Amino acid sequence: MKKLFALLALASVAQLAVSAEVVGNAKAAENKVAMCIGCHAIPGYKATFPEVYQVPMIGGQSAKYIENALKAYRKGDRKHPSMRGIAGSLTDQDIADLAAYYAQQK
Repeated sequence: MKKLFALLALASVAQLAVSAEVVGNAKAAENKVAMCIGCHAIPGYKATFPEVYQVPMIGGQSAKYIENALKAYRKGDRKHPSMRGIAGSLTDQDIADLAAYYAQQK
C-alpha cells in the first residue's frame, strides 16, 4: 500500500511539473534579443532569403502571439528557414522571455 501511495505521489508531482506554465521575464530577455534586432528592429526591412518579404516589427505584439509563432517555427509548422533555425535554438523559457520583452515594446 505504501508503494502505491508513493507511486501516486510521484505521478502527481510529475503532472504538476509538466503542466506548470513557463512565465516570461522581460528583463531576462535583454540578453537574448541580439538575434532578433538585426531584422525585426529595422523599419521597412526586407529579407531576401529564401525570398524577398517584409520583415514584421514585433515590438508591441501580444506575448501569446509571439510565443505561438516561435513555437510553430520550432516545431516546423511555420516554414521560414532562418526563423526555424533561430526558434529551434530556443527553450520554452527563452520564448516566454522574448515574448514578454517584445510585448512591452511600443
